[in-house]
Amino acid sequence: MERSRALIAEIEAEFPSFRIVPKRGDRLQAAIDVALRVVTLGGQRSYMTRYHTALFGKLWVPDSYEGMSDDDRYVLLCHERVHLRQRARMGGFVMGVVYLLPFFPLFLAWGRARIEWEAYVQTLRATAEVYGIDACEELRPMLIARFTGPDYGWMWPFPRQINRWIDDEIAQIRALSPTT
Repeated sequence: MERSRALIAEIEAEFPSFRIVPKRGDRLQAAIDVALRVVTLGGQRSYMTRYHTALFGKLWVPDSYEGMSDDDRYVLLCHERVHLRQRARMGGFVMGVVYLLPFFPLFLAWGRARIEWEAYVQTLRATAEVYGIDACEELRPMLIARFTGPDYGWMWPFPRQINRWIDDEIAQIRALSPTT
């Protein structure tokens, strides 16, 4: 069985209402896209085309999901599973408040940064598992851009701290993996 299909089965067992649904044609997803374009002054223009979104216990996917390799889907699903677990742990309302408010909705969103960092740690671990530890280093520019740029509303504009987080996580992955 493909790795991503096996993980989807695990996620469905853990979260029975979990489904993967397309963003295309969904009014709420379109409204979120418009809102993100407005609040980021056009900085976030790819919500509907590049971003996968765990919301209401579902994974909302852009059209590009169908073209992803099984390994890329696996890495993505590892990340999104973290968000599903966060929602289960915090509750949907509390997670929404934490994601959107502390400290500010834009430019210094500590709550969103912590939620996303927990998921991106899993992205790094899954990347190391699938592609090898060196592939984690290739993610560094993307991770820094995601945290410091408009994609997530400039949620944590401290690239040196993000670099330290990445360094620490890669060191932990190396320490736990005898093959690296």
